[in-house]
Amino acid sequence: MRANLVTTLYILAFTAAVSACSPKPAADTSSASTESPAAGMSEMSGMAGMSDMSGMTMDSAAMTGTGVGTVTAVDKAAGTITIQHEAIPAVDWPAMTMAFKANPSSLLDKAKVGQKVTFGVSVKGSDAEVTSIQ
Repeated sequence: MRANLVTTLYILAFTAAVSACSPKPAADTSSASTESPAAGMSEMSGMAGMSDMSGMTMDSAAMTGTGVGTVTAVDKAAGTITIQHEAIPAVDWPAMTMAFKANPSSLLDKAKVGQKVTFGVSVKGSDAEVTSIQ
């Protein structure tokens, strides 16, 4: 009887060991969710206040203003006019010296170093252009 008990225990241990080491069956995909991946995104609480982005203008219009200053350089090769100017409140700029792209390029012939000027400026992002000189 004792031999039968030992044999039974060996068989049970062997069966348990084999089943523990055998590969697992593939998951049943027949009951996969038909819910869209976006449906689970409703829990993204960090994005809650971002549904109305109407205040964010990606391609903003140029700001324009009029400045007063002195031409300090004209670089025809680069297409720029450098002006030491007073503050320009319309574009929220303090007084400074800055090289502006000349638009139209005919302004390059009109501007003279040392000349006191009133000029039109157009600013879009980090690009600034002189649009007129008087």
